[in-house]
Amino acid sequence: QQRVIRQALASARVGGADVDVVEGHGTGTRLGDPIEAQALLATYGQERVGDGPLWLGSVKSNIGHAQAAAGVAGVIKMVMAMRYGVLPRTLHVQEPSPHVDWSSGGVRLLTEAVPWPETGRARRAGVSSFGVSGTNAHIILEQAPPEEHNDPADVSSGSFPWIVSAKSEQALQAQAAQLRAYLAARPEVGLADIGYALASGRTAFDHRAVLLGPDREAFLEELGALGAGEEHTGLVRGVASGAGKLAFVCSGQGTQRPRMGHELYHAFPLF
Repeated sequence: QQRVIRQALASARVGGADVDVVEGHGTGTRLGDPIEAQALLATYGQERVGDGPLWLGSVKSNIGHAQAAAGVAGVIKMVMAMRYGVLPRTLHVQEPSPHVDWSSGGVRLLTEAVPWPETGRARRAGVSSFGVSGTNAHIILEQAPPEEHNDPADVSSGSFPWIVSAKSEQALQAQAAQLRAYLAARPEVGLADIGYALASGRTAFDHRAVLLGPDREAFLEELGALGAGEEHTGLVRGVASGAGKLAFVCSGQGTQRPRMGHELYHAFPLF
């Protein structure tokens, strides 16, 4: 366990002091938990100098042992902890195990929820998962860098799509009219937000239309045309139903050796 922790830190190019918390395997057994705790004390625990302890918890106190999914449950927990800036407490802990020398390193149990504030560097967490076969896994998770968001109400260059679909042509026109009325009545709603909601939150029916607009006025015009059953330069529509056709797609390489693809060319005339 010490070796796999050191290897994970080396692969991540960080030191033990750069990690704030470890989501332990933590099965609650008299044999396994002391071994795991001592490995953490011997690795992370020796590098804590003035920056507070390494916090230690286990999601098994919440959901039990998820068997083959135990490791990914710990990953999910740490990702959510990063998102909300809180280290959740481990349940049902009356006192630290007496079979561990907790004074030998800077490791503390999360018996209560602890704030995980921004400190000027990325939040990092270790996650351990130990298989019954003897396979030990330890990964380092790092907080993603902040995304740079443009103002969704002001898309200054290029066009982006709005996707609209319905079960019939009449329903498609009616939906376009409703969307146009919504857009006209709510100037504060971002165009990119509407486009994202249409693409990710709506069922795709057979009668479809794509509207390409760089600004609010363009979308209003295109929605008006779609609602009236008219054509527009920024509007594409069609019907997705019908028998599909088989397509051969090459990976985009083809330069590893001369005459690559020659066999396919002779075996499949379409190719």
